[in-house]
Amino acid sequence: MTAHTAVPVRERSTWTPKLVPALLVCLAAPVLFVVQIVWLGWILLALAVASGVLVDRRAGVALARSEEPSITRDISLVAIGQFIVSLIPLHAELDNAAFVRFTLALGGAVVVPYVISRFVYRDRAISFPWRGGGRWTWWQWAWLGGVIVLGYLILPFYFITSGVYQNWPEVTTPDLIARLFVGVGAVGIWDELFFICTVFVLLRRHFPDLTANLLQAIVFMSFLWELGYQAWGPLLTVPFAIVQGFLFLKTRSLWYVVTVHLLFDAVVFGVLVHAHNPGAASIFLI
Repeated sequence: MTAHTAVPVRERSTWTPKLVPALLVCLAAPVLFVVQIVWLGWILLALAVASGVLVDRRAGVALARSEEPSITRDISLVAIGQFIVSLIPLHAELDNAAFVRFTLALGGAVVVPYVISRFVYRDRAISFPWRGGGRWTWWQWAWLGGVIVLGYLILPFYFITSGVYQNWPEVTTPDLIARLFVGVGAVGIWDELFFICTVFVLLRRHFPDLTANLLQAIVFMSFLWELGYQAWGPLLTVPFAIVQGFLFLKTRSLWYVVTVHLLFDAVVFGVLVHAHNPGAASIFLI
């Protein structure tokens, strides 16, 4: 199955027993990354997988390879990814140890579910369609410009008036500014690999697109909360996550949603540098 393969739309419903394991695995995210009760989050992940087993057994879906997507297999991949991420603190740091820690944990959260899906479950549920969707249309190019404009108008106000820019280390030297640039961009790319190409794609094999999108937005928002997007940040991160899911469905292009995210993160980077260096020249209005 490809990344976009799912149960036919007419057969996918929100209000089925599958919603229980899906809700459990997604609600584990705010427990792990917002309130940060890690042991409780792990229990929710385990309950999600266990409830998936019960749902599959009741529906007669084999846990081994089968034509019909197994909620147990797909939920287990989401749970494994979250578990790996939860092994490290997500506070933004720019030292070498933090770069290694983030690389191993975030990389593992993408690679391990992919390897299990491809070589253990053998269902090819996860893929990364960089070149999917064909040539970009006029509205796709227009949206890239819209992202920059919206980021320019909203992000400085959010970061500075809420004070959340202090959740990122001070960047007052060229070395730290370069590290911040790399870190912000790398995490932005990872967001799309995990939240969209893993969590969202797996969930929409079982649920309508809107339901799967809303569920992945819970996980997306929770991760970004611990990373530093706090205060009223969810009012930005939840709509952003939902739009990214919609764009992925519309364009079938990972390259496009990554481009959108990196443009948004370029504004984030500029705002963080400006906020930590208020006396320097800036293009921002606040």
